[in-house]
Amino acid sequence: MTIDAFQLYGTHLVDPPPVRLKAGKLEADLASGNLRTIRYDGTEVLRAISYLVRDRDWGTYSPEIADLKIEQSDDRFEVTYLARCDGPDDTKLIIDVRIVGSPDRLAFEAEAIAPTGFETNRCGFCILHPIVGVAGSPATVEQVDGQIVATRFPDVIEPWQPFKDMRAITHEVMPGVRAECRMEGDTFEMEDQRNWSDASYKTYVRPLALPWPYEIVANRPVRQKTSLVIRDAHGSTRPPPGMSGGAIRLELGARTGTMPDIGVIVTPEEADATLSAKSVLSQVAPQELLFHFDPGAGHGVDALAQFAVLAAAHRGRSTLEIALPCKSSPSSEAAEIARQMQLAEFRPDAIMISPSVDRQSTPPGSKWPDCPPLDEVYAAAHAAFPGIRIGGGMLSYFTELNRKRVPDGQLDFVSHCTNPIVHAADDLSVIQTLEALPFITRSVRAIYGDKPYRIGPSTIPMRQNPYGSRTMDNPEGARIPMANRDPRHNGRFAEAFALGYAIRVLDAGLECLTLSALSGPFGLIAGPAEPTEQGGRRPLFNTVHTLSRLAGASWQECVSSSPSEVLSFVARNAAGARLHVVNLTGEERKVDCGACRPADAGKELLLAPFATAALPLAD
Repeated sequence: MTIDAFQLYGTHLVDPPPVRLKAGKLEADLASGNLRTIRYDGTEVLRAISYLVRDRDWGTYSPEIADLKIEQSDDRFEVTYLARCDGPDDTKLIIDVRIVGSPDRLAFEAEAIAPTGFETNRCGFCILHPIVGVAGSPATVEQVDGQIVATRFPDVIEPWQPFKDMRAITHEVMPGVRAECRMEGDTFEMEDQRNWSDASYKTYVRPLALPWPYEIVANRPVRQKTSLVIRDAHGSTRPPPGMSGGAIRLELGARTGTMPDIGVIVTPEEADATLSAKSVLSQVAPQELLFHFDPGAGHGVDALAQFAVLAAAHRGRSTLEIALPCKSSPSSEAAEIARQMQLAEFRPDAIMISPSVDRQSTPPGSKWPDCPPLDEVYAAAHAAFPGIRIGGGMLSYFTELNRKRVPDGQLDFVSHCTNPIVHAADDLSVIQTLEALPFITRSVRAIYGDKPYRIGPSTIPMRQNPYGSRTMDNPEGARIPMANRDPRHNGRFAEAFALGYAIRVLDAGLECLTLSALSGPFGLIAGPAEPTEQGGRRPLFNTVHTLSRLAGASWQECVSSSPSEVLSFVARNAAGARLHVVNLTGEERKVDCGACRPADAGKELLLAPFATAALPLAD
């Protein structure tokens, strides 16, 4: 089956396929000069070794690669190249790279030199360990002073760095096989990247407690090296999990629950467009409209009046999401918003309130910004909005909620968002973020227990950057981290990603899940300059429409033999039972769903790239 790249990704630009490097049982994929999916005997050892350069807003440079040379034999490979980053004010950084692999070891060396000096927030190696099968498992850390520490990879997500002052870390890959990752040239530390929904633990260079941005001195080489050493006590082989080449098997599991309500975000900037498309909104029929309100951005009575019109036209509930300025007392600011709501004749069913400053991250070693006590903010909300449910948490991501854990005694629900392009924006990294979602929701439940819990808006494009002064413009429609527009939002990629997202958070018992707006760069319908199928509806419309219809239905887990490729669940409501399946890959996948007893389909299902399917089940 041939499918146009635009249908899948919203752009004709595609990620170039990686170069497979092999030396005996050791394999790695070379992509954009870095190593991905490093495997030994078919099992993933490291998710990535990358040499990254970030700007003062934590944006990631895409270096120009020259003089690339790749040599391979049966038991050895070698890669060399030069990479160049062009910074502001005609500054530049040149990186000389050499990668060498043999059957039991891998070395990645880099020397960076700045002929003019170069400003950066980070320049050097990032090493990613996978999370599935690794979370909670033992590890040994060698510190820079030579001390050896026996520890474990975090299970519940750590808000701060679990390991500091690192020189090496060793863990068991599979029985009898251990992998040591050694870092030289600087002091390294690890952060739990599941905070940002990355599916990895990240060991990175230069501790965050040191100042940033910093200057790489002109003509002073910066040398670093990362080494991976495999110690195999048995030398036996085993087939890699989920890679047998046959159909992916689906089987009914034991876990059950209730499908969450579905929300749609509406900003004042998109209120008119949303109202113009109210017929489409009625077709989607979300249970919740989430209205964004930020006095610091100039939102006032006019915005609230638009919200009132939309809420009146909508059959479901509404929540007002408030970024409280906290420039004066919370009580006076909340009272002023209540006054404006009264003038606009707008009364939502719930208020989600958070200090505006809490949208920005406070990294380790940084000073917390001035902010009124959150108990005072929530008390002010209760006083200003009597009889309305009050929620709190973060308008940004789980990272910020984990680092600043809100007192929930006065709250009727907690909420946060996620974003899959904080650190990387290639197709594989974005899809892999789905693996981190169950860890996030389980960590929220560990903190807040059975408190009603909401997630969103969570979209592929980034609506606000907690880690810098801006989101990144993306006029070329590329795959770039922290972008305020992402081409894949226009393609079937987003349709599959959203259904995969919903499946991954089923266990959380969410009250509401918001995955889109109706219009705009996060919307279900495209603008006039964005050609799509279905009369302007983006493929994402299909997933959000399906999930809205399933709100309140009972769900039952469905176990996939390869959950990184195919996810599924069973939903039961008055219309009957259906098996919902999604292909998370850009290739066709054969699925054996016979154990789930589909009524009107054969035992095997052939799923197109990023396709979804809903099959009725036999009684």
